Amino acid sequence: MSRRDTALRFFNNQSEELKLRAKSGIELYRKGNADITIRTADGSPLPENITVEAEQVNHEFRFGANIFMLDEFECEEKNVIYRKKFAELFNLATLPFYWSDLEPEQGKPRFAADSPKRYRRPPTDLCVDYCREKGIEPKCHCLNYDSFVPSWVVDKTVEEHKALLDKRFREIAERYADSIPSFEVTNETLQRSRSKFFFEDDFLEWSYRTADRYFPNNRLIINDYNIWFPESYNNRLAYYMQIERLLRSGITHLDSIGMQFHSFFPLSAEERMAATRYNPDRLYALMDAYAKLQLAQQITEMTIPAYSDKAEDEEIQAELIRGVYTTFFSHEAMEAVIYWNLVDGYAHNAKPGDFSGGENLYYGGLLRFDMSEKPAYKTLYNLIHKEWRTSEKIKAQNGKASFRGFYGDYKLNVIADGKTVPADFTLSKNSNSRVTVII
Repeated sequence: MSRRDTALRFFNNQSEELKLRAKSGIELYRKGNADITIRTADGSPLPENITVEAEQVNHEFRFGANIFMLDEFECEEKNVIYRKKFAELFNLATLPFYWSDLEPEQGKPRFAADSPKRYRRPPTDLCVDYCREKGIEPKCHCLNYDSFVPSWVVDKTVEEHKALLDKRFREIAERYADSIPSFEVTNETLQRSRSKFFFEDDFLEWSYRTADRYFPNNRLIINDYNIWFPESYNNRLAYYMQIERLLRSGITHLDSIGMQFHSFFPLSAEERMAATRYNPDRLYALMDAYAKLQLAQQITEMTIPAYSDKAEDEEIQAELIRGVYTTFFSHEAMEAVIYWNLVDGYAHNAKPGDFSGGENLYYGGLLRFDMSEKPAYKTLYNLIHKEWRTSEKIKAQNGKASFRGFYGDYKLNVIADGKTVPADFTLSKNSNSRVTVII
């Protein structure tokens, strides 16, 4: 069998029931009915012919990537392309708040945009300013990630560590709580550690209670990695039980379950891994299991490998992306899908342009090293901005117009007697979907 046959076999051969679940899930959970009322300012009769144009300009669902390469490239030409391509595709950006890189020297955090450079760790102010300029939602990754504790914290006592973390939470909140809606509180607590505090029983509870104190109005997220395996599709996996324990222990401010989706396995394992990783039946099973916790879900970090720059491998990557994004987008609990690296050749644990090691091995970006678009970028763009985007032209009847569209922000134009009245409108699953336009 060819690689195309083995990697895509579960998407290509899925049952009619699974196809219907994806189609109906998108229709039920990602779209809603909008009702528009049109009136004249003075109460006079409306013109006979009124047309309403509705153009979606943003999704309520969050599609994102990490923004670790913002102004980090070796030439300005690539920096410009990155800024342009990121904003064209995504409405969310994951910002690097790794403690060891944000505050490598105690008391001197790298918040300011002109802070000293650290590769793949652009200063947080620079990222927030870019997001504000482009209308992109920024997201913090991560408040308490023990793998990235600074060297000057590693040997601290538990109480000293907690005091320093408390100060870190407070400083980040004072600077960013009003400009960053979402904060990952802990990350990968099932995998690795550096500090003494990590092994304390209250590591998680302390983190979420402290985050609640400093970020009472922000979205708080838990995040972890090794969950997409056959033994994961029940309530006995450590990650599931970890979240369940938090909820039972009185943690009331936990909004979203973060699920990493890096396919960091060798090509030789793809045929075996496809049975769970690229199988819509298994993906739904895991999301269904975690939905019982009654929290929203996010795919927080996704990498789909191409494994090479060959045309066929890039096309297979694009088809896999279509399959997994469609599955995730159609599930009621999912609220965001965040890809990881936008560009090939600049991934973790490898030198720029060195494809012989680190995460560069996987060719997991959506753009090539020369910044040209891979089929994966084009596929994802078409899904987000064409297939899953609403554009309607409706004739009003008796001052009323309605349409069914994807949840998000819209620009409306009400056209009557040769005049156009613009209006902004948000169609949301969480609020009233009615708007009145005065002409």
